[in-house]
Amino acid sequence: MVTDMQMNQLPHPDLQQQDTRFSALLGKDRWLQLPPAIRQRFGKKVRGGDSVAYQGVVTEMRMTWFGRFLAHAARLVGAPLPYDLSCIAQPAVVIVTEDIAGNGQFWIRQYGRRSGFPQMVHSSKRFAGPTGLEEYIGYGIGMALKVNVASGVLWFRSDHYFLSVLGRRIRLPRVISPGALAIGHHDLGQGRFKFSLRLKTRLFGEVLSQDAIFEDAKI
Repeated sequence: MVTDMQMNQLPHPDLQQQDTRFSALLGKDRWLQLPPAIRQRFGKKVRGGDSVAYQGVVTEMRMTWFGRFLAHAARLVGAPLPYDLSCIAQPAVVIVTEDIAGNGQFWIRQYGRRSGFPQMVHSSKRFAGPTGLEEYIGYGIGMALKVNVASGVLWFRSDHYFLSVLGRRIRLPRVISPGALAIGHHDLGQGRFKFSLRLKTRLFGEVLSQDAIFEDAKI
């Protein structure tokens, strides 16, 4: 679990640097279409090893039977998808840590549950690959992401999934991929934002969705 000490290990403003990695992926015109608060969140870079934490609450979650199957099956490879409907109205925490060794970030997402330990999701974002951004969940499994802006929302959409084996990158056919994943960052004003997750499949449509409201890190 995330301890109080971990939550308080936030970077001093002097340790922040300008981060142009996300703006470079979008291009100047699309970057300027984002609200200033989103540009500020994704335009700051903390020193390697330092972290920024966002606290919030899960406000909505839906799963079809197939979404439930996918989410629980994914627990075999680290549980990258939310799988417990009891997380609704429970605390959520996101911690972003700058990777000391590489050009990327480590993300930890913690979702509280009505009982038992919270769900922990670990992933690594790397500014690499054919789309310029990839997310790894471990076990050699990764997802190439495309970044875009629509109606002032910053969207991360899956382009394809891949498997890294013995230094080789194997692109997974769509037929065995879990579906199209879309993650949105919606600014709500007054230092608050919504994180939205949508998973759609060709055969069953939208099978899983989650919304959570967070507050800006108190630095």
